[in-house]
Amino acid sequence: MLAEAVESTISVPPFDSSAMDGYALIAGPAAELEVIGEARAGHPAEAAVRAGTAIAISTGAAVPEGATAVVPVERADAAGAAVRVPDTEPGANIRRAGEDIAAGETVLRAGEVLRPAALGVAASVGRAFVDCTRRPRVALLVTGDELTDPGQPLGPGGIYSSNGYALAGQIVQEGAVLAARERVADSAEVTREALASALEGADVVVVSGGVSVGPHDHVKASLAALGVEQRFWGVRLRPGKPTWFGTRGDTLAFGLPGNPVSAMVTFHLFVRPALTALQGADPSTTRTTAVLDQAIARNPRREQAVRVRLTAGDDGWRASPTKGAQGSHVLTSMLGADALALIAPGEGDAPAGEHGRSGQWLTRSKRCRSSSRRVRSTVCTRA
Repeated sequence: MLAEAVESTISVPPFDSSAMDGYALIAGPAAELEVIGEARAGHPAEAAVRAGTAIAISTGAAVPEGATAVVPVERADAAGAAVRVPDTEPGANIRRAGEDIAAGETVLRAGEVLRPAALGVAASVGRAFVDCTRRPRVALLVTGDELTDPGQPLGPGGIYSSNGYALAGQIVQEGAVLAARERVADSAEVTREALASALEGADVVVVSGGVSVGPHDHVKASLAALGVEQRFWGVRLRPGKPTWFGTRGDTLAFGLPGNPVSAMVTFHLFVRPALTALQGADPSTTRTTAVLDQAIARNPRREQAVRVRLTAGDDGWRASPTKGAQGSHVLTSMLGADALALIAPGEGDAPAGEHGRSGQWLTRSKRCRSSSRRVRSTVCTRA
């Protein structure tokens, strides 16, 4: 991400240029004109246009002095050193200097992701180098004796480890560097050693599993022993209640639940904003409004993060839950999800047709637009 604003020192385009291959001339009625020269891209015409004359011109070439319009070649009838042209209006087929960017204009702002268009804009104003923020280094630890790497045979009571891959994908998607990824056994000693190594080499440590209160949950105690100060533990969120967060100096540590959906949801709601802020961007720009397409049952005590698809309607974005169950273990509920709809706690249902805050999550190409009505019940966040 950019660490500085980029201001253009030039106008883009820097001169009036032709939008077409054709003839540069003085606008006026149909006439037969003498062709006195040529203007090519990168090679301006040496002569000026005067009454009764025209200059052959290529797309992108500088408009010759005196010319006020360009007639496309397909509308002209050339014969030797002359050309017959139709009636022409002033300014026709001319791109004006500064039409895209004016000299002194800020074209890119600090915190902006350098996507292909941004790279092109920086180059178009002559910037060979720009200052960028350092990508945060993230160490990912996934705990659990039952976890088996894909491709290996499952033992008794074993399951394949999905969090190590889903969370790694989220880390990379947010522009961070995956500095380490490790599967950690449910042992106090092994957990502490793995965390000690992760804390030494990373800006952010993300741990999946082991943050609850069971006899084999060693993450919290290990972090405390390593000097990580707990900032919070437990959130009124479904899924994701046992989420943990702490700091040691400038290093951030996140303890996420082990259930696969809980891990992905809490990464998006807690870790993603931190990674965005560390790179100098505003994490709040990922929220807008949406309308529920169907009723969703509320939880009486906790806010719910419901995986939803977004479709564009006449009244803005419309949100409907992804197919199937929404349990914290049902990873397929994440497939096709564009957003997380945060349903406020309460009794009964959040009814269909209700407006709330919403935002894009997985599909980056969409642009969400806000609805004019707002209620507190439905919130979605985008990446």
